[in-house]
Amino acid sequence: MNLVFTLTSTLGAALVLGYLARRLGWSPIVGYLVSGVLVGPHTPGFVANGHLAEQLAEIGVILLMFGVGLQFHVEHLVAVWRVAVPGAIVQSLIATGLGALVVRLFGWDWTAGLVFGAALSVASTVVLVRVLTDSGDLHSPTGRIAVGWLVVEDLFTVVLLVVLPAVASQSTHGHVLSAVAVTLLKLCGLVALILVAGQRVIPQVLTLVSKTGSRELFTLAVLVIALSLAVGSAAVFGVSMALGAFLAGMVVARTPHSLQAASEAMPMRDAFAVLFFVSVGMLLDPRELMTSAGIVLAALAIVLVGKPLAALIIVRLMRYPLSVAAAVAVSLAQIGEFSFILVGVGRRLDVVPIVATQIVVAAAIVSVVVNPTLYTIASAVKREGDPMKVKGRLMFGALAGTLMTLGGFMSARQVTRPAPRRLGQMLSQRISAEYREMPGLCLTTTQAARLFGVNLPTADDVLRDLEREGVLRSTADGRFVVAGV
Repeated sequence: MNLVFTLTSTLGAALVLGYLARRLGWSPIVGYLVSGVLVGPHTPGFVANGHLAEQLAEIGVILLMFGVGLQFHVEHLVAVWRVAVPGAIVQSLIATGLGALVVRLFGWDWTAGLVFGAALSVASTVVLVRVLTDSGDLHSPTGRIAVGWLVVEDLFTVVLLVVLPAVASQSTHGHVLSAVAVTLLKLCGLVALILVAGQRVIPQVLTLVSKTGSRELFTLAVLVIALSLAVGSAAVFGVSMALGAFLAGMVVARTPHSLQAASEAMPMRDAFAVLFFVSVGMLLDPRELMTSAGIVLAALAIVLVGKPLAALIIVRLMRYPLSVAAAVAVSLAQIGEFSFILVGVGRRLDVVPIVATQIVVAAAIVSVVVNPTLYTIASAVKREGDPMKVKGRLMFGALAGTLMTLGGFMSARQVTRPAPRRLGQMLSQRISAEYREMPGLCLTTTQAARLFGVNLPTADDVLRDLEREGVLRSTADGRFVVAGV
């Protein structure tokens, strides 16, 4: 009954407060977090079982990372490694250093400061994927860079989790290096096992189950694959379950059953992911935070200003457009599940003080609450001059910032439109910036919908308008190529 009461209370509170938050124009995540505070042990009234809620939330994280793996192919990770690997490492080092310096000023020792700073450096995969999905940017250049960035951060965190016990026990320099080497070997072994051996076994299992024609068995097979590989990764290789689930999703994505697997896993993922936010809210003790208000504000400054600023500079140095750099930077301006894991290990090893957990939880809650809004603002800036629907037509944005119009708005001659060649040049620049990997300056209707931020019928109308204006020409395979540029 304890499990039933926990599920009923947490999901019920999340439903009510998530609905209210949505009606107020906020992200439902705000409601989920507040519901966790209300059913938590630090507020009067009903108290849910925090241990059960945390375990159920872990299932949500596993399914969410499995879904990300389904939609994030190896080619995408390779395509962004030049920015994701150095960017994640440099940004993590900057955030860790800032965190250590801040708490050192409050009397903490350097070891505690480094653990605390590392906890502030790792963004939440759950929050990032939710924000990118809600904004439709998960499969855009911004989404691929951000997810690749987080994969590197997760690997960086795994190394820290292995090194921490050696550092806490004041081990020798050689002992720490050997621990890092062992961790890297384990990671290589895990990747080889899942991506190579799993590529031979998992497709056969899914094919056999699919032949039975039972939807329930197929759903069960997908769930077992995600959970077993996640748990096995943690138990055998000592890495996070989230990383194991991500790799499992990547393997399933290469099978003929990837679309069916995604459709079956997504509803379960969404329901359990809500429990993650509720479990975070349950950890907050407002009274204990009052004694460390200064550190909380400093931690928020690092998460909301220091981290995104570092990411913005790094991505810009890699010659990405400012719009992509800003969106990536803001998407990383939050902390979550790995931060809790790091500070929890630090508490068990008696490296950080008790109040460190409360500070990290408070910073996580505030950053998770404001991150969707910040990303919406960044997206609005990113879309400055992008197409906008006006009576079923599109107002195409000149990239210099002047709104040029098409369709019915153009025919009304309410503004002066640019010459077709000039409009083609601007469109070419936009395509080149958003789709670097695209061979040639061409678009499909789906790519145009994502580029312009509109639905498919509207995107098709816009492409036809551009074709009539002489800006685009259609090809036999259904693409639209920029003409005369």
